[in-house]
Amino acid sequence: MTVYLVGAGPGDPDLVTVRGASLLRAADVVVHDRLSAVELLDLTPAHAERIDVGKAPGRHTMSQDDINALLIDRGRAGQEVVRLKGGDPFVFARGGEEAAALARAGVPFEVVPGITSALAVPASAGIPVTLRYSSTSFTVVTGHEDPSSGDGSVDWEAVAAVGGTIVALMAVARWSEISSRLIAAGLDPATPVAAVQWGTRPQQRTTRATLATLGDHRLASPSVIVIGEVAAIDVGWFERRPLFGRRVVVTRARDQSSALTRRLRTLGAEAIELPTIAIDEPADGGASLRTAAHSVDAYDWLVFTSPNGVDRFFAEVPDSRTLGGVRVAAIGPGTAAMLVRYRIVADLVPDRFVAESLLASFPAAPTDRVGRVLLARAAVARDVLPAGLRRVGWQVDVVEAYRTTAVTPPSDLLVAAAGADAITFTSSSTVTNYVAAAGTDGVPPVVACIGPVTAGTARQLGLSVTVEADRHTIDGLVDALVDALARP
Repeated sequence: MTVYLVGAGPGDPDLVTVRGASLLRAADVVVHDRLSAVELLDLTPAHAERIDVGKAPGRHTMSQDDINALLIDRGRAGQEVVRLKGGDPFVFARGGEEAAALARAGVPFEVVPGITSALAVPASAGIPVTLRYSSTSFTVVTGHEDPSSGDGSVDWEAVAAVGGTIVALMAVARWSEISSRLIAAGLDPATPVAAVQWGTRPQQRTTRATLATLGDHRLASPSVIVIGEVAAIDVGWFERRPLFGRRVVVTRARDQSSALTRRLRTLGAEAIELPTIAIDEPADGGASLRTAAHSVDAYDWLVFTSPNGVDRFFAEVPDSRTLGGVRVAAIGPGTAAMLVRYRIVADLVPDRFVAESLLASFPAAPTDRVGRVLLARAAVARDVLPAGLRRVGWQVDVVEAYRTTAVTPPSDLLVAAAGADAITFTSSSTVTNYVAAAGTDGVPPVVACIGPVTAGTARQLGLSVTVEADRHTIDGLVDALVDALARP
């Protein structure tokens, strides 16, 4: 087994390398730093042990010697160990020390480079660290030196003399001294400077000033400070996204939340994943579903009301050719898209994505024989669809494809959610379970619902629905949320 020194990147979880993400998914143990993107830990298997060894000013969870010993012990134990480090493990980090300790101990290791904040953070603030003809070099320097080095090992006078762009990491605490030394070394006090805090994260904040005046502003760690003419350039895109700085709660089941979370993050929002439901096996372990799937050719129509129903049903279909004479209906485009994954194109998708609309567009039952419909859906659902089909002559068999069970969110996530800008609900069960856990007082000011059924449940529970998607899809929900939250 191997110890992997993996660079987590600058903060945005999407900026981890493909290799790093792959190793996280196979890890037995993850030893992580304070600044590692928390979302990356969600990639790890359920059995993986997570060990926080993060260091903060004045607080060390574990000494470096103890971290080295931990990596050696776990590596010798035959575990797949990921040492997850912010940025790149060999750029102003202790990756070199950890690699040397592993080498001395004879423990196999691999270094997986990460995107360093020295380059990614200026880019996210719209600052190119180099420009042709004007800034043709850049120097990356630490502003946080080993206290035992006395006045410091960085020759700031030499750094100033190099010219080009200076990128200072971990320099907030010593900025007054650093700026004074750079000015004394000949840099113009009017040199443009930008400090980017929490770069590449939804909390990113950019302060632009000069070498002489940046210290007049409120600075905080973690920040990357860019010094040079390029710091005056603002080709920003990151902070101009429509949901930048907004915090949005996602209440979908964890294995379903990725699409919505990804869309929100792409638009600049901080997505707080707080699942209030889980998708579980049917009460009978799927026996009825398997029986129905094996005899699906006995039906005229196969009807699905959710992507979960499609996924669970086709997992039990022994041969898709048995659907040859069966027509298929999907209540909405999300369900139809899941059918396409199984090479099935829905024969019927209603204009409005609710049971009533599907009923209105469903064909009449045959008059010369018994017409049969198989409806694969959640254990608990509205009876509008099966009751309506039966009224017009169809024989309807309802089979339980899955169960939606309540999840009690952790108290710290409920506190974070209450302080968010908005919350999204994609089903009635997400509303019911969230309100049961947080109460109506714990609901953010903007409530966004995917459709009229979900919105109706929210209103019944005393919530004021701000957003109801015109298109009852994830994309429709996000578009409606943008209209409600986008900054002028």
